[in-house]
Amino acid sequence: MSMEIDLKELSIRESERVEWKENGDDAEIARSITRTISAFANDISNLGGGYVVCGVKEGKDEYGFPNLTYSGLTATKLKEIEGKVTQYCRELVSPPIAPIVSELPCPDNEAKRILVFTIPATNEVHTYKDKFVQACYVRISRETREAKNGLLMQLLSKKNKVEFFDKRPNYKALTSDIEVLVLKEYLQEMGEGFLAKTLEEILSDTYQLSAYIPPLLARAALDTFLRPRNFTVLMFGKKDSITRLFTEAYTVVSIYPGADRSEPTAERHMFAGNIVWQARRLIELLQTQSYTAFDKTSDKPNQEKYPFRVIQEAVVNAIVHRDYEIPSPNRITVFSDRIEINSMGTLHWSVDKEKFLEGKASPYWRNQSLAYLFNKLHLAQAEGQGMPTIFRTMEKEGFPRPIFEIGAENIICTIPAHPRHKIIREQRMNP
Repeated sequence: MSMEIDLKELSIRESERVEWKENGDDAEIARSITRTISAFANDISNLGGGYVVCGVKEGKDEYGFPNLTYSGLTATKLKEIEGKVTQYCRELVSPPIAPIVSELPCPDNEAKRILVFTIPATNEVHTYKDKFVQACYVRISRETREAKNGLLMQLLSKKNKVEFFDKRPNYKALTSDIEVLVLKEYLQEMGEGFLAKTLEEILSDTYQLSAYIPPLLARAALDTFLRPRNFTVLMFGKKDSITRLFTEAYTVVSIYPGADRSEPTAERHMFAGNIVWQARRLIELLQTQSYTAFDKTSDKPNQEKYPFRVIQEAVVNAIVHRDYEIPSPNRITVFSDRIEINSMGTLHWSVDKEKFLEGKASPYWRNQSLAYLFNKLHLAQAEGQGMPTIFRTMEKEGFPRPIFEIGAENIICTIPAHPRHKIIREQRMNP
């Protein structure tokens, strides 16, 4: 089967959708192509699949922009690459994949051809396995990357192979791991008549606090015991239980006197326990770092170092939207001129990176149950309003733009101090 493919159109497609290969007859290169084919079929970015184009070399022009050279393939090379790759797609990928194969004229050499593998997205999770490797692969930007930890769970969740983390029953937990007094306190704050229900009704596998979240408990298939879901433990669990069940679900705060880490740490705090308690204590601590600078010549004489709403939104985002399956705690570092909030878990595949950095991305809740309950406790904005609130507040009050660094397994939000505080600090350092 062949398809109508325009090489010029492919050259301007998103890098997530096209992989360029100069050759492919070497066994390892063919395996590499097969791993990329499995990544396109897994389609974690929800782009519909992708293309692997052989006979084209990808480089850069004199200005550093991507540049393609159409070297082409001989008929013998083309058949050899096609044979190896389709064989590996049958034998090394489970479930097997049958890419659509096309031959196109080479724009720069009539005697050669360009080979294109078109890979539609599937509803399966494809695993690549040879004698050295067994893993699931996904396409992230220009890279074919092994799906590990939270990225693997995102893939499985997208394919409906597992429940989302927050809604998943925790089979290591018991109802005795729930702190009943905390549960009652938070339900009272939420209002809406929750306390009119008996504790037995609330702690069941049938009663839902909202249509948007599942019951707090689920019944195990084998032993029929009621088990708390992950969001139930994180929101209402005992401190010791949370520490035991989620060993990295805590936050480390370091406060430095200067503008970098070369100076001795002035303070270090560790916050463990239910995530509502963590969020509130973290916001209180960071507020102590946001003293007011006075300038009688300004139309706003009293200027806080950091806006309260920005601190609250950034802290809540870091806790609610973090990936709790990555074995590392959240970290907050306070410097004399900024606050850095390092939250575990990168952007979800459905969130547009450029729009996210502008504060205009469509909303996505990694842990929807946690986000809903934080909203009911008035700790979080309505859906999709957290990031716009951060950007809008910083701009309105004359702050520099916040900075977001998106890593493979984390996001760092940097909140700069108001410029007035920088001037005061410099005056103190240079009297």
